[in-house]
Amino acid sequence: MTHLAGQPRGPEVVLDADYVVVGSGAGGANIAVTLARGGASVVIVEAGPWRDPHDYPSSAYGGMRDLFDEWGSTFTRGRAIWPIVQARVVGGTTVINSAICVRTPGDVFARWERERGIPIQPMADAVARHQDALEAELCVEVAPPGAVGRNNALPLQGASILGYESALCRRYVKACVGSGQCLSGCVAARKQSMNVNFVPEVLRRGGTVVSNAPVKRVLTEGTRATGVTGWFKHPESRKWGAKFTVRARRAVVVAASATHSPALLQRSGIRSPALGADFRAHPGTAVFGCYDDVVDLNTGATQGWASMAFRDDPGVKLESLAIPAELVAGRLSGGGAQWMERLRDYRHLALWVHATRAESTGTVTNGWGDRPVVRYTLDTADMARFRAGMVLIARTHFAAGAKAVLPGIHGLPYRLGPDELCRMENAPLDPRLYVGILSHLFGGCTMGTNPANSVCDPWGRVHGWSGLVVADASTIPSNLGVNPQHTIMALARIWGERLLDARSSGIA
Repeated sequence: MTHLAGQPRGPEVVLDADYVVVGSGAGGANIAVTLARGGASVVIVEAGPWRDPHDYPSSAYGGMRDLFDEWGSTFTRGRAIWPIVQARVVGGTTVINSAICVRTPGDVFARWERERGIPIQPMADAVARHQDALEAELCVEVAPPGAVGRNNALPLQGASILGYESALCRRYVKACVGSGQCLSGCVAARKQSMNVNFVPEVLRRGGTVVSNAPVKRVLTEGTRATGVTGWFKHPESRKWGAKFTVRARRAVVVAASATHSPALLQRSGIRSPALGADFRAHPGTAVFGCYDDVVDLNTGATQGWASMAFRDDPGVKLESLAIPAELVAGRLSGGGAQWMERLRDYRHLALWVHATRAESTGTVTNGWGDRPVVRYTLDTADMARFRAGMVLIARTHFAAGAKAVLPGIHGLPYRLGPDELCRMENAPLDPRLYVGILSHLFGGCTMGTNPANSVCDPWGRVHGWSGLVVADASTIPSNLGVNPQHTIMALARIWGERLLDARSSGIA
């Protein structure tokens, strides 16, 4: 087992393995551990540093500095500038997400068959088989009673009064303690992120992890991928170190995320009409509810409640979310004494969000400094879904006993009471008026049977290339309408098994 945590300037570092996997998140870690369990030698190359749970920061500032991709500076270029939530650390975004586990809905496979020619069977059966195994391995459970907290209990009450289905989330967390710190890493080591399970297993099975190592390009010979190369980069000083090259005897697996994978392939000379196209996401925002009684956002699971009752109509998923006081402060408008007065309400605020099942698409291109450039704007129909999700959250707040909600829409009052909800229902649909973010990213290297509209085949293999596989959310060709980690991990394991089958049969 070997872990190379970056190297200062000096001689080039050269490694060889059966497979090199670029990225260590949900996709990269799962295909790597599948290959390692099959007896293959694996090198994982990760742009970010390795952080063990006891090294996690204790603040939102520290989380942005130590765990997020370039301080969270990736954003959309379009009608509105909305940030994109991604990590840059061993374990990927699984380190900073809320570990929500949702099985792939059946209608997703039907859509892939209809639009991309991907047969429902055996894909659906294989995904279900791997999701069964993942749920056992990653200790999927709901938060125990002592870790629920009022921010997760109140929406259960509100949804019940309004008559729609909701429940506590199933999460990859073993005996959650309800510290509300998921977004900056679980110091208690209860969250089953990839850096505490599958990446260490790859090491135990003889693999290598190379961290602080952003990949510059995929190496090729003719139409075959043969390895990757780049330069080490110090996570704090940002100074460049030694060059590294990892040669792959069998295949290069790109699992760098829905933003970085398309950019990496583009600068590596991979040509495809679909490369960087069909980028999708779950745009979302938050609505605060103001309660007479104390809520205390950071007491309880960060995200412990959810509803998929509106996944089809209007097309949103509702969730609770706890964020620390410094992030709440950034969402409260005003200044000076007025702002301080509003901040006094912090302990009485509940925060619930929606993720929009948007059909709008965008593009990803490689930009200056090898940073991905994302162009994406919600169309009018998706903005109507976006606004409808906010209204649903507000109604749930009022049903749960909130005395007011904070809409966070430019041009509307700071607070709205129950009899003023019509103002939110009729708010303009200009995305510039809303405080939105993008999470749950899809596309950019989409899979399908037709090379004209897809980058990869249904097994993650890049059309027209040998020894080159993509195994992350960038391959997913549609918006799932649910949290994607469970789907990403299952697909990655399927493709890992396929690579092992090809290896045993002597197929390149």
